[in-house]
Amino acid sequence: MEEKFDYAKAVAELEEIAAKVEDPATKLDDIDALVGRSNELLRQCRAYLRTVKEKIDKLDKEA
Repeated sequence: MEEKFDYAKAVAELEEIAAKVEDPATKLDDIDALVGRSNELLRQCRAYLRTVKEKIDKLDKEA
């Protein structure tokens, strides 16, 4: 069963990643992995927002 995407949780994780990347103590190798994860989260967030926009547009047309 596919887990439902949690936009708020993804945004919170992106904020955590940003803080880690900005931390001078974070190693370069870790930053590479964090950037990869943030790219995946951004892709998921954009897809989610597109889906929500499509639903809203559909509701507007039906109204």
